Amino acid sequence: MQEFDIDRLLRFALEKKASDVHLRAQRPPLLRLRGSLTPLNADALSSETIESIADKMMSPYQRRIYEERLAVDLGYTPDGLDSRFRVAVYRQRGTPAITFRSIPHSLPTVSSLGLPQSIKVFTKRPQGLVLVTGPTGAGKSTTLAAIINEINFRRAVHIITIEDPIEFIFEDNRASISQQEIGVDTISFADSLRSALRQDPDVIMVGEMRDPETISTAITAAETGHLIFSTLHTNSAAQSINRIIDSFPPNQHDQIRLQLSQALLGIISQRLVNRDDVPGRIAAVEIMINSPAIKEMIRMGEIKAIPDIITRSVDYYRMQTIDQSLIALIANRVISDKEGLAASQHPDDLKLSLTKLGIVQDI
Repeated sequence: MQEFDIDRLLRFALEKKASDVHLRAQRPPLLRLRGSLTPLNADALSSETIESIADKMMSPYQRRIYEERLAVDLGYTPDGLDSRFRVAVYRQRGTPAITFRSIPHSLPTVSSLGLPQSIKVFTKRPQGLVLVTGPTGAGKSTTLAAIINEINFRRAVHIITIEDPIEFIFEDNRASISQQEIGVDTISFADSLRSALRQDPDVIMVGEMRDPETISTAITAAETGHLIFSTLHTNSAAQSINRIIDSFPPNQHDQIRLQLSQALLGIISQRLVNRDDVPGRIAAVEIMINSPAIKEMIRMGEIKAIPDIITRSVDYYRMQTIDQSLIALIANRVISDKEGLAASQHPDDLKLSLTKLGIVQDI
C-alpha cells in the first residue's frame, strides 16, 4: 500500500484557505470552505490509510490515550510548513477518522479579527475571570490568542497557557509566556492549573473548563489575584453562567453564585458568520461586562434578566448582544441580512429591529 501524503493534502488545504480537513473511511477528503464541507475529486480513503496517518502523528503517550479512550487531540506541523493544525483522532462506525483544524501561523490581533475594541479592557485588569464562549468552530481559541497577544505586547507579566493541544505559538515580548500541553507537560487541566498557581503567574489561560474541579480552581485563582481566561461551549453569557452553576451540586449553588459574582470580569460569546463584502468569515460577538447590576443578578440567581441588561448597557459599559452585533454587521454591509437572521437565536426579533431601524425593508 502506497503511503498517503498527508502533508501534501494539508498544504493544499492551506492554499485553498480551508479551515478544516475531514478524513473518514470510504470517502474522499473533505475541506471546509467558508463554513461548508466540500469533497475533493480524489479516491476514497481506506480505514487502513487513515489509521496509518494517525499513527504517524501520535506520540507513544497519545497512542496510549487513543487506545484507551478511542479518541485523542494533538497538534501537528506538516514538514516544510510553519503552519500548525489541531488534530482530533476518533472513531465512527468502528473505523478511524481524523479532523484537522488549521491554526494560522501569524498571531491574530483584536483588530485583525474585527473584534470590538472594548474587549481590550479585559487585558488591563490585574485579576478576575474572563470567559470566551461559543459553539465548536466559533473561533474561541483564536480570540483567546488575540487577547494573550495583546497582553504580551503591553504588560511585563508572567503568562501561563494550559492547552490541549498547544495551538498558537507565542514568543516573549514584554511578557514571559510559558505554554503547557496536556499529555506532554502536564496530566490534566485541573492538575496543571493547581500547579501553575505555584509558578508565580500573573495571567493564566486555561484552554477549556471541562469539569467542576477546573472551574472551581479557576474561580478561586481569579479571586486571589490572578487574571484567568478560559472557554466554554455555550451560546450566550447567560447560558455560560448557568452552565457553571449547574456544574456543581444544588447545595453549592448559592456559594458558587456569590463567588462568580465577585470573580467574573466578563464573558465574550461569539459565532462565525460568512462575510458578504470579502471572502471569509467574521465573528458576531456578545460582550457582557460584570457591572453592578449584573453582579447582583448573578448573586440573586436572576440570570434570565442578564440579556436585557446587556441590551441597555451599550453606551455606558459598551456591552452588546449577539443581535446588536449582527445589526451592526448588516448595517455596514459586512454580512447579508439573510446570514444575520440565520445566525441569530431570535430571528423574528432581529427582523423586527432591522425593519424599525430602516436597515432593510423586507426580508
